[in-house]
Amino acid sequence: MAATPSPVVVVGAGISGAACARALLAAGLDVRVLDRGRRVGGRMASRRLDDRPVDLGASYLTASGDDFTAVVRDWESRGLARPWTETFTVLSDDAGPEDKDGPLRWGAAGGLRSLVEDLLDGVHVESREVASLDELDALEPPAVVLAMPDAQARRLLPADHPVAARLDREFEPVLALAASYDERTWDVVSPGGRFDGAFVNGDDVLAWIADDGRRRGDDAPVLVTHSTPEFAAGHLEDPQAAGPAMTEALRSVLGLGEPASTHVHRWSLARPTGEREDTHLLEDTPTGLLGVCGDGWGKSPKVETAWKSGHELGRALVSWLQSNGG
Repeated sequence: MAATPSPVVVVGAGISGAACARALLAAGLDVRVLDRGRRVGGRMASRRLDDRPVDLGASYLTASGDDFTAVVRDWESRGLARPWTETFTVLSDDAGPEDKDGPLRWGAAGGLRSLVEDLLDGVHVESREVASLDELDALEPPAVVLAMPDAQARRLLPADHPVAARLDREFEPVLALAASYDERTWDVVSPGGRFDGAFVNGDDVLAWIADDGRRRGDDAPVLVTHSTPEFAAGHLEDPQAAGPAMTEALRSVLGLGEPASTHVHRWSLARPTGEREDTHLLEDTPTGLLGVCGDGWGKSPKVETAWKSGHELGRALVSWLQSNGG
């Protein structure tokens, strides 16, 4: 009797790793996902605050390509994703508030993490810290996928590994502050009378504010603001100490009182800088077939970019393994 092939190992359970695993599973290949977190989601993370999930990582998703649009519409049909808004406010230190339209942004009633959990339904996921690619040798996988930012993937490889030098895209940090209030008072900030979120220009502390109640559809009086990369860089060792400055900046920008409660989350590798044409990396190396995917592969750091990276890598892996008898 022929031996059962070992599963492909995907390290990282964010949306790129989940999309890759889903593509492998759909083609009939066994896959095993390893992630150091207690829950899947990566930077599409949510945390329960005041007995409701609050999105602290990715703020929303957009869909432009046909494949990802089909995935989002499926989530919508099952009540997982919901249309949020096409309009955000722009707040500048040298001009009055302005509402600007853009693509439709999607949220999720259960938090964006729930969309990653849905992609991983039926996939073997194991909570495990991986410190080196060598640790996976005992599993004898036909291929390994590193679904993570370049810096994290590079740390798992020997310095002289042929792929290491290609993992050179830089990522910038961000701090996220969730602030809960007793009531909603900030709709007046928007010229249109409805506040969903705001890009903040010219502020040293804040870059973005999301209305988490509007995003999730329950109208809870909760705001989530993201810091500028420069501010975050100076507070990575003690992110909680940045809470008062971020709270004061939020009060100043929106004309608010003191929040009832706050929580600060650190993202040391929040989003990639620059651009990259390739949507993923796949190479047959001396240590085995290795793939790398994530939002660092593609032109813009979006949820769709990360999904496309993992999805296309998964399909490329299927083609390679089937062609080579894997």
